[in-house]
Amino acid sequence: MTDETVTAEEHGNGIRATYDETETERRLEFSVVTPDAESSAGAGTTAAIAQNREGYAMLKVRPTADGDELERYYGFDMALDHVAELLEVSPGALPVPEAAADMGM
Repeated sequence: MTDETVTAEEHGNGIRATYDETETERRLEFSVVTPDAESSAGAGTTAAIAQNREGYAMLKVRPTADGDELERYYGFDMALDHVAELLEVSPGALPVPEAAADMGM
């Protein structure tokens, strides 16, 4: 387990991605910092992807890192698509910290 939190912020699209690890999960939370001109999602809107620490379970998409599960996906790309839909941005606008790049099956 690591106590390190890795944060990446994409400049220009107003989305911040925060990756962290708890005792049981790897979590990648996205938040709208500044609404994109093409998005109607307000500042403070969040969506998250969680996976167990072992890294072999399906990815859970949630409204927040600690929120209730909305959907499960095998692939990271599909989970990112759902997050982008929740944040009302294109999937390519989501920054992914290097530590989270290997999430998914």
